[in-house]
Amino acid sequence: MDTMEFIADIQWGNALYQLLIFSLLLWVVSRWALKPLLGVMKKREQQVNDNLDNAEKNRVEAEEYLEQQREELKQAREETQAMIDNATKMSEQQGKEIIDNAKEEAERLKESAVADINREKEQALESVRDQVASLSVAIATKVIEKELDENEQEKLIDSYLKEVGNE
Repeated sequence: MDTMEFIADIQWGNALYQLLIFSLLLWVVSRWALKPLLGVMKKREQQVNDNLDNAEKNRVEAEEYLEQQREELKQAREETQAMIDNATKMSEQQGKEIIDNAKEEAERLKESAVADINREKEQALESVRDQVASLSVAIATKVIEKELDENEQEKLIDSYLKEVGNE
């Protein structure tokens, strides 16, 4: 069948009728169905775009929040390290103070002990002096009693002094 035969076989009245019905159907659909459908599609497109915008906005906010949390974590770590450093310095300082106080206390005790020793030494010397004086008096008394000559008196005094020195 060639093209001319095909065109000749077309029933033009029926084709015009179908074209008219199709146009009428197209007009009806475009009038009552296509506009609302396009409105729904446009509304859906707008909703999808809004959702995409919100998702992007939420992503940006989440990144900002994550960055903020990282900064706060970094700051918290720095504060913690500063607190540890401060505590270490304070403990070192307190240790030094304790050692210094212990040294001062030891020095004070040493000075007190030296003072006690000196006081005891003075008391012992005073006691010795008293004994020497008593012995001197005793020697003098014995010397006078015996009426010794000068050499014997010196020997006697030396012997008493040796006795006192050994005590």
